[in-house]
Amino acid sequence: MEKMPFQPEQERTTTMVGVFSTTTTTVTTSDWKAGLPVLTGAGFTLRELRLEDAASLLAMLTTEEVSRFISPPPTTVEGFERFITWANRERQAGNYACFAVVPTGMSVAVGIFQLRSLEQGFGTAEWGFALGSQFWGTGVFIEGARLVLDFAFDCVGARRLEARACVANGRGNGALSKLGAVKEAVLRRSFQRHGQYHDQVLWGILAEDWRLQRRSLQFATVVH
Repeated sequence: MEKMPFQPEQERTTTMVGVFSTTTTTVTTSDWKAGLPVLTGAGFTLRELRLEDAASLLAMLTTEEVSRFISPPPTTVEGFERFITWANRERQAGNYACFAVVPTGMSVAVGIFQLRSLEQGFGTAEWGFALGSQFWGTGVFIEGARLVLDFAFDCVGARRLEARACVANGRGNGALSKLGAVKEAVLRRSFQRHGQYHDQVLWGILAEDWRLQRRSLQFATVVH
């Protein structure tokens, strides 16, 4: 999701894309509009964003290597605090869900996974992710993404997820392919960054596709 749904200039008073293991999901509540469940992976948790995450997200997500393929994130702690307030309000309205990525031994977020409804009822949604570069290649992204797919299809009830990644974003496109998403189209000159327009790949994954892949992953784990 290279176009963040939250736009700071529209919030005077009061998002990001970067990969997914077969791990048990720990759910603390089934009513996600009242509060996101806590999802537990190997060495990290996914939980609701908190205001105290703002400073860490500013440090992790505004570096050039992380932000080069996403629309500009907030540039101040206060800006991220407004984003967190907005995200929680949109979750309560049933339009948006954003998980903080918190490694074991840490108390604040180093990245996010987000889902945004594209139609009433959340049947079709767009999803995206951003993770501090020091956590790339650790397995957190792949496992976290699989947990979010489970949440989107099993808890929220989405039937289709879409993601957009710049053609030049090899890491992001490779991750989406590894997760079983299907490359559906190339959206020409559809993303603007630093005054230039870039082509994007449109990826899609259906609930039935993911459940079939999940069964295959679980079978492979049992066999090995």
